[in-house]
Amino acid sequence: MAHMALYRAWRPQTFKDMVGQQHIVQTLQNAIREDRLSHAYLFSGPRGTGKTTAAKVLAKAVNCERGPATEPCNECDACRRITSGAVMDVVEIDAASNRGVEEIRDIRDKVKYAPTEVRRKVYIIDEVHMLTTEAFNALLKTLEEPPAHVMFILATTESHRLPATIISRCQRFEFRRVPLSEQTERLREICGEEGIAAEPDALSYIARLSDGGMRDAVSLLDQIASFTGGHVTLQGAVDATGGLPADQFVRMAGAIRDQDAAAALREIDEMMQAGKSADKCLEQLMHYFRDMLLAQLAPDAEGAAGRAGDPAELSRAAAGFSRERLFAVIDHLNRYQTEMKYAAHPQTMFEIALLKLCSDGGATGAAVQAGAAASAPSGGADLQRLQQQVAGLERKLAELARSGVAAGAAGGGSADAGGGAGRGSAGSARGSAGSAVASGGPAKAPMRTRVKVEPFLAAKGTPDALQALGKWPQALQRVKEERVTVHAWLVDGEPVSYTDDTVLIAFRNSIHRETTEKPANRQVIEGVLSAVLGRPTQLATLLQKEWQEAIASADASGGGREEPEELQLVPDDGSPPGEPLIDEALRLFGEDLVVIRED
Repeated sequence: MAHMALYRAWRPQTFKDMVGQQHIVQTLQNAIREDRLSHAYLFSGPRGTGKTTAAKVLAKAVNCERGPATEPCNECDACRRITSGAVMDVVEIDAASNRGVEEIRDIRDKVKYAPTEVRRKVYIIDEVHMLTTEAFNALLKTLEEPPAHVMFILATTESHRLPATIISRCQRFEFRRVPLSEQTERLREICGEEGIAAEPDALSYIARLSDGGMRDAVSLLDQIASFTGGHVTLQGAVDATGGLPADQFVRMAGAIRDQDAAAALREIDEMMQAGKSADKCLEQLMHYFRDMLLAQLAPDAEGAAGRAGDPAELSRAAAGFSRERLFAVIDHLNRYQTEMKYAAHPQTMFEIALLKLCSDGGATGAAVQAGAAASAPSGGADLQRLQQQVAGLERKLAELARSGVAAGAAGGGSADAGGGAGRGSAGSARGSAGSAVASGGPAKAPMRTRVKVEPFLAAKGTPDALQALGKWPQALQRVKEERVTVHAWLVDGEPVSYTDDTVLIAFRNSIHRETTEKPANRQVIEGVLSAVLGRPTQLATLLQKEWQEAIASADASGGGREEPEELQLVPDDGSPPGEPLIDEALRLFGEDLVVIRED
């Protein structure tokens, strides 16, 4: 038999042919045996696990001329014609291309007529989640009270997109991914029947790539058998599917272990010269380190072998890494894989990810140090002494605040190197309190770091700024996908300038600005900006009225050649700075109408 027909030839024709879904098969067979079939079924689960196949087998079982039978005979006229799709009363509809209300209304009009060729009308709607809201509404009444001679079988990979009213009217069956051992055994059976010589490691590799989908596993076997001329080897499977050779994984892991950046770049260049995809290479490298971790922590566990690696080789490679570093490497690669989906130059992101792993003080080193700090005993004498010092500073600052001492601007305070408006102790009390705040002690009303507006004014309208700000809609959409609450605050702002890898956002409302400045929200926004712009990017914020005043001041001074203007803001928590006149002004007119300037 030609290998191109493998999947078609080995597609299940009876319930007993279905792999990995015994719980569903048993339930359906019992329902047929006891004549307790439902009028509507919902088959959901990952792709390639047998949802549509089970629907067709069920349609044959209830309409078999020798039944209804727990297994279709596949010999009678009804079974053969349903298999070939020649029975008008068994209708299969692709909801992805027939998703409108008119198609569903056509079904609703036809279900009232009795079947003409078989015992029961069966409507199989594949990818049912693609139907429109109006189509679901048209289907709802029919699903609730269909005629006795009609059965609906809905199949979907995304059941969460179905209305609850539809789900509640169906018997729901969750198809699971086929276990690796069952997939491998099925592939071995197919190879034996088809005369294909296959290595056991190659079949395991194919089963792993299919991600639990039996259909994908058979299709991959078909592809690889055609590529290798009927002799399936592990190396041939890796080459046919675009995977990486095992020795290349070993060399890459060695470069990361030895922090050899030049060797890592050579391996990346070799991958790209071979036509590999950067995102797929990073994904496979992450899986390789996962397998190394399993080889170190659970060497005897089933499935601990690598996707294309020998277990003994994995154990040797894992011996060069500590457990903490393996966890850190996997976490680092996973974060870059997420960012790579939106990167304009995936290869560059891949290179940066590996260069960070190979550099001292990179992400992995920080993660290991953080893990060591977390594992240190919290009750040590040094920690207790620091806690006592902090508590003493807090008491002194509270006393100063109660005595009415104002928290003025710190004499040496300045914006951070990137120009961002990060949180910090920008204000300090007079006298001894000044040194306390400067050393990191918490103040009652901390001030925002000043924003140097002159660099942003100079960069306003430049090609780099226009190019960066042009990607703002894309950044907003990404923020919405990651955390919709942050997007709700950020949408109030407008990007006005960009310089030194910092985006300046002007807000209409101070509350929106303050919420955006919270560390957790700032981290989300800066992560998205870095991914969209393709380089580490910081966030700086101010109010729109302050930006307009800065523009007007620059125009009046002839281009802003004087000393850089800085904007002094009210405290984060909304409390007044401490001057009686300012207190009264804020109380009478509100924060939005009061501008505080230093003489």
